[in-house]
Amino acid sequence: MECVFGLVGNGFAIVAADTSAVHSILLHKNNEDKIMVLDSHKLVAASGEPGDRVQFTEYVQKNVSLYKFRNGIPLTTSAAANFTRGELATALRKNPYSVNILLAGYDNESGASLYYIDYIATLHKVDKGAFGYGSYFSLSTMDRHYRSDMTVEEAIELVDKCILEIRSRLVIAPPNFVIKIVDKDGAREYAKRQSVVDVTTAADV
Repeated sequence: MECVFGLVGNGFAIVAADTSAVHSILLHKNNEDKIMVLDSHKLVAASGEPGDRVQFTEYVQKNVSLYKFRNGIPLTTSAAANFTRGELATALRKNPYSVNILLAGYDNESGASLYYIDYIATLHKVDKGAFGYGSYFSLSTMDRHYRSDMTVEEAIELVDKCILEIRSRLVIAPPNFVIKIVDKDGAREYAKRQSVVDVTTAADV
């Protein structure tokens, strides 16, 4: 039931993800951040088994930081995507990770970019991408409305259209989403879209 999607605009990349932590029919929490800030100018949005998702994204984050510490320069977005793909490919033949990734970044030379990496280590550079059941609705919406020269405001409007379609048409739609952006000013959280503020249980009353 996870929904992760992203797109590249004019000088920036945006990724959005639901914030639901779900197991079977249970919703454990609705403020789970599935978009990790990889470094100052990279974001990695992941979906998949919670343990694999957290462990693998943290592993990539620490290795990207280690490379910068050892060499004095950060990895480019393309290099980080290829490193991530290589680690997934290595694990695929030993103890595979059930995790799908959208890696967004901004480089001074090449600008903003978005990479699609799935659990069997397929890597593609894309203008827009999505994972999870929400992809059935977000991909078709982006196919209809996406343009490569979109401004931030137009891209956020498109993201909101995708979220509206997911909430309207997916049987068990996640209520809350987080939106993050990366551009020349760095990677940061841009907005949240919440229809449920918190999960209240009888034990809390």
